[in-house]
Amino acid sequence: MSINVYQRKDGRYEGRITMEKVNGKRKYKAFFGKTSDEVLQKMTDFHAMATCKGSTKKTFSAVYEEWFCSILYRVKESTAANYTLKADKHILPVFGNQNISDISQNSIHQFIREKQDCGLSNRYITDILILMKSVFRYASRTYHISNPMDGMIMPKKQKSEIRLLTIKEEEQLMQMINKNQNLTTLGIALAKMTGLRIGELCALRWKDIDLEKRILTVRKTLQRIQCKDGKKRTKLQLTDPKSETSKRRIPIPECMMDLLRKFLGKADEFILSAKTKPIEPRTLQYRFAKILKNGNLPSIHFHALRHMFASKCVQLGFDIKSLSEILGHSGVEITLNRYVHSSFEQKSEFMNKLQIAC
Repeated sequence: MSINVYQRKDGRYEGRITMEKVNGKRKYKAFFGKTSDEVLQKMTDFHAMATCKGSTKKTFSAVYEEWFCSILYRVKESTAANYTLKADKHILPVFGNQNISDISQNSIHQFIREKQDCGLSNRYITDILILMKSVFRYASRTYHISNPMDGMIMPKKQKSEIRLLTIKEEEQLMQMINKNQNLTTLGIALAKMTGLRIGELCALRWKDIDLEKRILTVRKTLQRIQCKDGKKRTKLQLTDPKSETSKRRIPIPECMMDLLRKFLGKADEFILSAKTKPIEPRTLQYRFAKILKNGNLPSIHFHALRHMFASKCVQLGFDIKSLSEILGHSGVEITLNRYVHSSFEQKSEFMNKLQIAC
């Protein structure tokens, strides 16, 4: 086993360990770091684990609890609740009582097939596997056991099409909003014109709106999370947004100003409830669904309004960087890959422009 460390053009250091030949071809394992010492340490740790595999009599459940306690101090309560939900519902019933040293890659592949047969999407199954990977990495570092998930290929994620409203349906929705102005339709209009997530919208207070400067500031998000104390199953939690980039300032479109002034409340009141207690996201989703039904409009998820906003901005010529920051994304790739949709009519219009070039 040979070791080689060098500095890359991007400034990072890369180290490679030469592994045994597989089917006559030499295999390598790469390690990256900011310094050569960091890379060497990673390579040393890997070599130590590779040459001295250990074992433990602990069950997956016991190791999961150790890992969970070790990460609690650095994750949000909502993230911890999400881990608990996935572990309790999917992972522990299958692997919980098994010795973690005995769990093989074949058994994990079988687990994946069973979850697919149950109708879970590959995206959700991948989220479950990422959680399992973290537990196995902890076990590998702590007990020097072989990690069955090393090199495992995740299920291919199918890109699901999100149903959006057509131009005609969108115009009909706006007519309904203008005709029936209330706190719910104010929320729908805000989501459609700013791209706010439903949790951010429900957490919005009047102190987050500067009508003079026409600026909306996203500071919090509201979500219902699982409880682990056993006293109740779930609870509403007002917390920081999902990432630092989600904390943002959004210019308010001029067309929203009259509607906002009409319902202006006290600084500490939540905009959608006009009280110091917020309405929760699923209540707003239910009200939105009722409005769509009453208007004979197709049933779409509230989150589709965010997608419609992003697509409309692209059509109007927004640069992707600005749009990404308005949406609170960490990078423009997320904006382009997930939130930009084009209609068949728009594609036809673009294709017809080729006539000029012919």
